[in-house]
Amino acid sequence: MKKPIFITLIIAGSFFGGFAFKTIITNTKPTTMKRVTGIGGIFFKSKDPKASMEWYQKHLGLNTNPYGATFEWYEGEDSTKKGQTQWTPFPESTKYFEPSGKDFMINYRVENLEALVEELKKEGVTIVDAIESYDYGKFVHILDGEGNKIQLWEPKD
Repeated sequence: MKKPIFITLIIAGSFFGGFAFKTIITNTKPTTMKRVTGIGGIFFKSKDPKASMEWYQKHLGLNTNPYGATFEWYEGEDSTKKGQTQWTPFPESTKYFEPSGKDFMINYRVENLEALVEELKKEGVTIVDAIESYDYGKFVHILDGEGNKIQLWEPKD
């Protein structure tokens, strides 16, 4: 009679031990932080930014303002959370895209900009400037592998 109880205890103990081990292993996997969560803006050089905005307004229906146009949308994960993507032509002579020599710059929306910048530094990514905060979010500029200037933006939602 003791043998069946002992075997049952060993089987139950093995089952629970395996379950506990699997839980520990599953819960100790390194979590990867979110990096880019979307496009925050498209910026490009233009010979005449005002004329470009007028053309896009007239022919493509963009609702332009002095800064370009803002597209509003709702995030897929939370359909009540509104997001924005900015579209802006800059003067052809702008120095804002430097040190890149390209005629465009993409703004990427990110979460937890400070932590991301620390990770990027560890990975050897060139950080162009310090994080700046405004009432609509935090920004920093980096260079990609080809020397294109990229703007990272953590919006204040």
